[in-house]
Amino acid sequence: MISAANPLVLVGAGNMGGAMLSGWLDSGIDPAAIVVIDPKTTDAMSLRLASARVRLETVAPDGLVAGILMLAVKPQIMDNVVAGLGGLVGPQTVTLSIAAGKTIAYFEERLGGAVVRTIPNTPAMIGRGITGAVANAAVSAEAKAEIDRLLSVCGPVEWVEDEALIDAITAVSGSGPAYVFYLVECMAEAGRKCGLPADLAMRLARATVTGAGELMHQSPDGAATLRQNVTSPNGTTAAALAVLMADDGIQPLFDKALKAAADRSRELAG
Repeated sequence: MISAANPLVLVGAGNMGGAMLSGWLDSGIDPAAIVVIDPKTTDAMSLRLASARVRLETVAPDGLVAGILMLAVKPQIMDNVVAGLGGLVGPQTVTLSIAAGKTIAYFEERLGGAVVRTIPNTPAMIGRGITGAVANAAVSAEAKAEIDRLLSVCGPVEWVEDEALIDAITAVSGSGPAYVFYLVECMAEAGRKCGLPADLAMRLARATVTGAGELMHQSPDGAATLRQNVTSPNGTTAAALAVLMADDGIQPLFDKALKAAADRSRELAG
């Protein structure tokens, strides 16, 4: 589907777009089949594009029609960006968005045709992300498979049929890394209050969370089983979990937090 004649056009080569671009190049996609549009690439990205011989434009060039048009810009500037991209869209173009809060209908109205809306997360920058995705009826099975392959360079892709679920996906995985980072902050602060030097508490908390995440990544066991494996009856872990798993513990806080995130996602989508 992607070729020099029907290129993958990436609009925005910032953190997320740049991570995906690096993944594509590392996976062997022909650089001649990629065009990047970005008026302000970093020096490092400009060097990467030049060394890979990927075409870089500051604005949408005349006469170019995208096979896949990937929009990797912040939702706050999407209106201005999309206004200049109409010429890139042909009858076979699939518009692929990774912007939070911009619906399929938003892109159908402005660019028409086939649209895929996705929500990746920041671990995509190290190839360990996960992406939620939904396609409109105009996206063919072949195009969906191609997009799945492109997104998969940064981690697994979870497709849903109902666009309304994107708000919940945003709450769980899109915003989720921030919850984990804050968990590390809280653990470190609690450790400091128990008498540890602040820097040691942070090192312990950070290594514990990253190690536990990697163990869960590699283990076939579910999260509940892994938790139980750590928890000796009447031991220290059980004492802590009695607090965290109480009726007023962490679950109701997460219920409230994720609902707030999902509600905000719906507000942003209008």
